[in-house]
Amino acid sequence: MAEPAATTAAGDALAPHRGLARNLTAPGLVAIGLGATIGAGIFVLTGTAAAQYAGPALSLSFVIGGIACGLVGLCYAELAAMIPEAGSTYTYTRASLGRLPAWIIGWDLVLEFAMAAATVAVGWSGYAQSLAAEFGLHLPPQLAGAPGDGGLVNLPAAGIILALTLLLTRTTREAALINGLLVACKVAIILAFVGVGAAHFRPELWRPFVPENAGSFGAYGWSGVFRGAAVVFFAFVGFETVATAAGECRAPQRDAPVGLIGSLLITTVLYVAMAAVLTGLVPYRDLDVADPVARAVDTIGLPGFATVIKAGALIGLTTSALTALYGQGRIFFAIARDGLLPDVFCRVHPVSRVPVASQVVIGLFTAAVAGLVPIGILGEIVSIGTLLAFSLVCATVLILRRTDPDRARPFRVPAATLTASLGILSCATLMASLPADTWIRLALWLAIGLALYAGYGRRRARLNRSG
Repeated sequence: MAEPAATTAAGDALAPHRGLARNLTAPGLVAIGLGATIGAGIFVLTGTAAAQYAGPALSLSFVIGGIACGLVGLCYAELAAMIPEAGSTYTYTRASLGRLPAWIIGWDLVLEFAMAAATVAVGWSGYAQSLAAEFGLHLPPQLAGAPGDGGLVNLPAAGIILALTLLLTRTTREAALINGLLVACKVAIILAFVGVGAAHFRPELWRPFVPENAGSFGAYGWSGVFRGAAVVFFAFVGFETVATAAGECRAPQRDAPVGLIGSLLITTVLYVAMAAVLTGLVPYRDLDVADPVARAVDTIGLPGFATVIKAGALIGLTTSALTALYGQGRIFFAIARDGLLPDVFCRVHPVSRVPVASQVVIGLFTAAVAGLVPIGILGEIVSIGTLLAFSLVCATVLILRRTDPDRARPFRVPAATLTASLGILSCATLMASLPADTWIRLALWLAIGLALYAGYGRRRARLNRSG
């Protein structure tokens, strides 16, 4: 596509461009992965998973989730190096299965990233209100929670999404720099929490380590450990954002695998350590709150340290929401580029080279969800959407190994058939552990997506081919 001439008209501000700016490197990709991954999963959903499903064995849930993600991460690394384009799983599915399956998974990714950003924003709101309360500042209850949580709208959650959306309409380089600085602060504070918390660890809170089953599948016992793994699997969604950024890498064949695998290894170790300390500071049944880490720090009895940790949680959640919104914008860009969404979503700003329209629409939608939907529902939706996308990534590796075996693969999955098959099996097992109503919500969302494809996308895709 031709380079746009310099214009002054407002209507040309989003003129088509040859592509997104390629200015990311391996350290930047690792920072993006850490920024996206270390967020609501560890600062928010750990409390829900421990209190309702796994108990002190939550650290085992993270180990299981990390193993499943490791298998998927290897498959992502092969595909990201082989097909370094924006769009992540959508782009890989299009390359192996065609437009309709790609649309289905692209629509699923929209759900995944939007719900991830919204979940993080709700957690951010909880920590922000907890920190503000230390200084005597309180929001009216009507503005402090979603309708299902006793309020009318969660104003802080919607507000942080809108602020981050504004940042993402600027250049990728600026957003990546801010993300990198915040990630460094976040990791340092997590290590401080693990170190100080370990010194106040109460071993009696780990007895029994795997609580007895409460009478239903998924409520404690080993079934609870697996359901906890399915719920906190949301915590690993961030490394997929690295794949969506492959189209903006200077050397994607080298940097994308490093970013994917490096960020996944670091986050898994941090998650297991933090879950172990968290359940050793607070009885697991008392962790079912929006700010479980803040609750744990309060038990240590160091007021100044509690303030630092809460501020660190806010930083962590900010980077997680930022990168989720970033990834979703790139998926919208890739889908629109194929004609399945209006062309305005694949236009990039001639100066910042950012898909501004995609980012703005996504930000408004996600802000509405964050302000109006309770966090428990959001977390489960993200997990099932992520697991479905990860299963298709593993399947795509198997398909392309057979249909396009001679294509250059800068990174190859070791024992691809076994690794990808185990990845699919792991994701399917965790999906089966989720409640039935989560499956119903996923089915409704996919049905809406199929209706949009039949009424708009299929015709536009044909027009693109004939043109």
